[in-house]
Amino acid sequence: MIAVTGANGQLGRLVVKGLLERMQANQIIAAVRDPEQAQALRSLGVEIRKADYDRPETLQKAFQDVERLLLISAVVPGERLRQHQAVIEAAKKAGVNFIAYTSMLRAETSDLVLAAEHKATEEYVRDSGMGFALLRNGWYFENHTASLKTALEHGVIIGAAGEGRFASASRADYAGAAVAVLTEPGHDNMTYELAGDKGFTLHELAAEVTKQAGAPVTYRNLTPLEYEAALLGFGLPKMIVEVVVDADMKAQHGSLDSSSRDLSRLLGRPTTSLSEAVASGLRPLSTQPASGK
Repeated sequence: MIAVTGANGQLGRLVVKGLLERMQANQIIAAVRDPEQAQALRSLGVEIRKADYDRPETLQKAFQDVERLLLISAVVPGERLRQHQAVIEAAKKAGVNFIAYTSMLRAETSDLVLAAEHKATEEYVRDSGMGFALLRNGWYFENHTASLKTALEHGVIIGAAGEGRFASASRADYAGAAVAVLTEPGHDNMTYELAGDKGFTLHELAAEVTKQAGAPVTYRNLTPLEYEAALLGFGLPKMIVEVVVDADMKAQHGSLDSSSRDLSRLLGRPTTSLSEAVASGLRPLSTQPASGK
């Protein structure tokens, strides 16, 4: 059996759906913090098990009879390593043979603030004695396209990345890579640098939005302090703001760009392009009713 932790999240749901295209539902376990919130997954026919990263007693039970496990990284910076260690220990005790972990691009050498916990988790996975695959996910297109409505309303995309390039891929791309590693042979003890086939700057993102939306959108480069103040003004939590601003600053020096083709090789197809990602981000907006009369 294959289990997916954090299965009720956006990435986890896509992984479960991808697994269903390759195997029977009764061989898939959706491990979630709150089973009552997993009705959509339950309707797919997969087994729902409670697995709360902060309640280790739920984890070993959730992983019983599981052969292969996907550990989707926890959300809260500063808490992740402790939570990941609890999952890994429970998996060992339950007899899991293989664990795949969603890490981050070049975790061992990255200068992003998020890197330290990912690096430490990778070391814990390696030392666990289980077979493993490290899925070092790059930046997500959705990190940028989720705010296209605001960009169109104001005619501007803001950031602090300068001419830095983002080798982004879609959430569906990263889910597809996880499905491949979980269901195909030949991935034991492998590390994959997962990124989009072609990087882009935020100027290029703005130009693509302008082209597709038919409305002018430009990129405005801010100082880190200006960008932080703007994001806090939008109501984003400070811990998220710190991560986003840090990523833009480090992108200026290539930290979110990559020439790796591991992702497209795992997918057996090109990764999602900038044009496709923008089109996907704009699609929901075209179905919303116009404001005013």
